[in-house]
Amino acid sequence: MDEQEEKEAANDCKKMMELIFDIYKDADKGTASNVVLNDETILEMQKRLMETGCPVSTLVTYSNMENYESVDRFLEECTDGKSGSVVIYEIHGDGGIGRMKFIFDGTEMYVVSAGGIWNDNNKPGMSYISYTRIKEWKYTEKGWFGYELCVPEPPEVSEIMDGSCLIRIKPMTEEQREMSERCVRGLGYQGQNLLCSNWNVENMSELDYNGMFEYLYGMKYGKKFNSEDYPNGIPKEEFENLIMEYLPITAEQIREYAVFDEENQTYLWARLGCFNYAPTFFGTSLPEVVAIKENVDGTVTLTVEAVCDMVICDDAVITHELTVRFAEDGSFQYLGNEILNDEIMQIPDYQYRIKE
Repeated sequence: MDEQEEKEAANDCKKMMELIFDIYKDADKGTASNVVLNDETILEMQKRLMETGCPVSTLVTYSNMENYESVDRFLEECTDGKSGSVVIYEIHGDGGIGRMKFIFDGTEMYVVSAGGIWNDNNKPGMSYISYTRIKEWKYTEKGWFGYELCVPEPPEVSEIMDGSCLIRIKPMTEEQREMSERCVRGLGYQGQNLLCSNWNVENMSELDYNGMFEYLYGMKYGKKFNSEDYPNGIPKEEFENLIMEYLPITAEQIREYAVFDEENQTYLWARLGCFNYAPTFFGTSLPEVVAIKENVDGTVTLTVEAVCDMVICDDAVITHELTVRFAEDGSFQYLGNEILNDEIMQIPDYQYRIKE
């Protein structure tokens, strides 16, 4: 790497960190040895750095890149074969700053990556600076910049390294973000199949009720389901009431479709693990709402796309339409899901958490 380039990267990182020093200093850093700041603090830092006019992103789910326009312009010009460069800053969960300078020479793209960290005495320091060629890249219509770094490959290394990255450039609307947070973030695509199977109110027998309980519990109560509170399974009324709150289904149907212990009058639950779940890249995808349509019958159809930032690096692994009905008190029920364009054939078969 050019010495001047390296110096510039380190200086820029430190300057940005100095601008957020007071926020970092006063932030709640928890008691663990590795600092993890809350989303509000990270977004406050982003707001501060936004004043510099530089593009600034965060790892907060569904957050937009501020001052994204120069990056959008750079990538559009790269698509046309025009050389140039752009710098993106990224605020990390520990309050450190990442700086990525993308350089396009008309044929090849490179990235100078630098990471600024806070030392024990709250002074900014550098954790890494690297210069890497990008193997391939794409800028999607939806505004995601996906690229794959050149990384060591077998037989040079024994394990496959994932060099893929995906960065949101074009912003989501407030409404898309709100619907994504409210209706799909808490579910995702692993451990239950509400979003990755075709179903409707007339056809609900294939849903994994034993799997979905913990996700609906997290959505309702805003905390993680603790299985230790239920050593003998989940009591019948508690299980059925929660499912019926989010789905138009009767207690009798739940008993028929889910795995139920008649003797103890409880529903079985099992933690996801190697015996009942084979990890897939698709399963790690993040659902994001890309369109919202109000129907004449008062229901709302959300068009949702699965964004996978690992290996396959795809901003729409599947596209599906999720129908929901909102009540006046803000609660809602899921009424059906349809995966479009036969894309259900491209995703792994769903693995039920508990078998009869």
